[in-house]
Amino acid sequence: MRSLIDILDFTVEEVNELIATANDIIDNPDKYCERCKRKKLATLFFEPSTRTRLSFEAAMIELGGSVIGFSAANNSSAAKGESVADTAKTISCYADIIAMRHPKEGAPLVAAQNATIPVINAGDGGHNHPTQTLTDLLTINREKGGFENLTVGFCGDLKFGRTVHSLITALSRYSGINVVLISPDELKLPSYIKKDVLKKNGIPYKQTTDLESVMPELDILYMTRVQRERFFNEEDYLRLKDSYILEPKKLVNAKKDLCIMHPLPRVNEISVAVDDDPRACYFKQVLYGKYIRMALILKLLEEAEK
Repeated sequence: MRSLIDILDFTVEEVNELIATANDIIDNPDKYCERCKRKKLATLFFEPSTRTRLSFEAAMIELGGSVIGFSAANNSSAAKGESVADTAKTISCYADIIAMRHPKEGAPLVAAQNATIPVINAGDGGHNHPTQTLTDLLTINREKGGFENLTVGFCGDLKFGRTVHSLITALSRYSGINVVLISPDELKLPSYIKKDVLKKNGIPYKQTTDLESVMPELDILYMTRVQRERFFNEEDYLRLKDSYILEPKKLVNAKKDLCIMHPLPRVNEISVAVDDDPRACYFKQVLYGKYIRMALILKLLEEAEK
């Protein structure tokens, strides 16, 4: 049974096929409106979510399917102590495909090992968020025309940011990528990602604490919030939460075709004054997320039926 737990579960060719399908869905929505008729998606969200959960639900509904599930752990039998494995086995009796978000790293993998239907990792702790990565890749594809020869700046919480970790891993498989890591010292990209992804794949990168100094180099600026829920110490969170705030004046020396991205939710790291800048792509990202999840649901359901 095919599932998506980590972005590397799919080859570059398969990712490119998903992007092609998503682009076709955007161009020809009527062609897909009944492709999942009588199919059910179960959204098992043990952790709060707005965009990811609702985009999965919108994706399945627009494919002609239906949705069951829960949006908080206390609304499920997990509150009674049921294991992830047993939950997955149970939901397999009711649905055709599962989208799971869980605060514990590895929980969607456990679900996939015990379910008899495909499982999609919709985020597991600070570990992986592969469908956000697919969303990011579709955004880059549509806004920049491809993935080759791009300088990508990642700014903010690079230590706990699962979206950053997954996107760096995905981009490392394309040629000509340069990475710029912008963060406070306390929130630097983990050394294992630098070693196992960037260095291993020969991706040039540099680290800095100064966003404005590298702004003119960037083709893409990927902003992230400092995540309160990943901190054990409230004082550390409060000290670091306003480390980088993107304002119009900081974009004066940026490229005219810079693509500004953010996985959202935003707190205050991008000023609302930037929203009207044509380079702001983060709300387009939200919409692209629905289309790439439609493509993913189709792929996994079609493979399950083979």
